[in-house]
Amino acid sequence: MPKKKVLFLCTHNSCRSQMAEGLANHLLGSGFEAHSAGTESTRVNPLAIKVLAEIGIDISMHRSKTLDEFDGESFDYVVTLCGDANDKCPLYIGGTQRCHHGFDDPSRRVGTEEEVLPEFRRVRDEIKFWILEYFGGGK
Repeated sequence: MPKKKVLFLCTHNSCRSQMAEGLANHLLGSGFEAHSAGTESTRVNPLAIKVLAEIGIDISMHRSKTLDEFDGESFDYVVTLCGDANDKCPLYIGGTQRCHHGFDDPSRRVGTEEEVLPEFRRVRDEIKFWILEYFGGGK
């Protein structure tokens, strides 16, 4: 049986979509293949890397990508995680299920790393629980 392909979209492909890609690939098992992209590319936020590492998921080799990198590819699911990506996301045709589930952007939180980390952890956990609920836990 072929893997189900999932594309998570966010504005900058730095936090939420990167965490979703890492979480989905870790949680959903070998039947899924997750990717992420943004309407713009920046860099993977170091705190996103840190909070996933806390739960045993390494996204340190991820890089920020734009939608252009996936031109011509087909996905079973396209999930937008913020309103901007939802508005700018091209229409995928041919069996693609499109879904929008907005999550707060933890990178907008201002403060020291110690003050900001709880927000990254909260959003990580919300994304994790949503993925398990929406796709079902594969592992």
